[in-house]
Amino acid sequence: MAAAALVTENFKFVSLFFKSKDVMIFNGLIALGTVASQTAYNVFAFHCPCSPGRNYRYGLAAIGVPALVLFLVGIMINRNTWDLVSECRLRRCRKLSGAAAFTLLGNIIGRAAVAPLTWAVISLLQGQAYTCALSEFVDPRGLKGFPPGRGSEFMAEIPCEGSFSSDLQIFRPKIERQLKYESQLIGWLLVAGVSLMVFLTLCMKRCSSPLGYQQEHYWSQYHSNEKALFERTAATHSHLLAAENVKSFFGFVALEKDEMELMEEQNKASPICSTDWNRVTGIYLYREKDGFPLYSRLNKWATYNMENNLEAMEKEMEIFS
Repeated sequence: MAAAALVTENFKFVSLFFKSKDVMIFNGLIALGTVASQTAYNVFAFHCPCSPGRNYRYGLAAIGVPALVLFLVGIMINRNTWDLVSECRLRRCRKLSGAAAFTLLGNIIGRAAVAPLTWAVISLLQGQAYTCALSEFVDPRGLKGFPPGRGSEFMAEIPCEGSFSSDLQIFRPKIERQLKYESQLIGWLLVAGVSLMVFLTLCMKRCSSPLGYQQEHYWSQYHSNEKALFERTAATHSHLLAAENVKSFFGFVALEKDEMELMEEQNKASPICSTDWNRVTGIYLYREKDGFPLYSRLNKWATYNMENNLEAMEKEMEIFS
C-alpha cells in the first residue's frame, strides 16, 4: 500500500507541474522575443572572422554562449527554482522523493530551455553561424575542378563575400549551399526532437492527472489569482507596516490621501511571524482534506488555521505535498 501511494503521489507530481496555460503563453512570448533578438544579432552584430582556427570558435560561441546565458536566466526567473531552494533549506528535502525531485528539476530545466533552444534552432535555420564554424573543415577534394594545394586557410574565407580569389568564386555558392543544408537539417531535426518530447510530456500529463480537465483549469485560475492577490496584498501590507514604523519614529508620516484612508481603514498592520511565512513557502503537491481540495500551501495553512488545529497543521506542513 505504501509503495502504491508513493507511485500515485509521484504521478500527481508529474501531471500537476505542467498545468498552467499562463506558462505556455509566457513561453511563447519568450520564444518570440528570442527570435527577434537572434535575427537582430545576425543582421547587425554577427561578423565571421574568416580565419582558420577562429571561425570554429566564433561560430560555436555565437550559438552556444547566448543559449547558455538565456538558460541560466530562465532558471533564475523560474519561481519553482526558489521554491525548491526554500524546500531544501527549510525542511532539508526530507519528504522530497527521488522521482518527485527529478520531475521538479525537469520542469525547471524544461521551462528554462525554451529561450536557448529557440536561439539555437533559429541560428541553425539561418545557417550563418554554422557556415562560419564549419567552413574551414570543408574538404576541397569533393569539389570538382578545385585547384589542389588550397586548404583550410582558403575555406575559412567562404563566409566573407569578396575575400575569395576570383578563380575560386564559382565554388563559393556551392560550398555555402552545402553548409546551409547541413545547418538547416540539424535545426529541423532539433525541432522534431523537441516537438516529440513536448507531445510525450503532454500525453503523460493527461494520462496521469488526478483531476478532470475542468478542475485542473480551475486550479490554474486559482493559482494565478492567489499569486496576484498575495503579491498585491503583500506590497500593501509592507507599505502600511513601514508607514507605522516611520510614524513611530518621526511622530508623523507623509502619506498620500488614498494611503491615509487605507491606513485608517486597516487600523494596524501586524508583522507576520517567520513560522507562518515558512508554512506557506516551498514546493506543493495537490492534496485533499475530507474530500475537499487544498490547492496550495496557503490554502492548506488557511484551512487548518480556521480550525485552530496547530498540531495537525504542523504535521501537514512537514509533508511534501
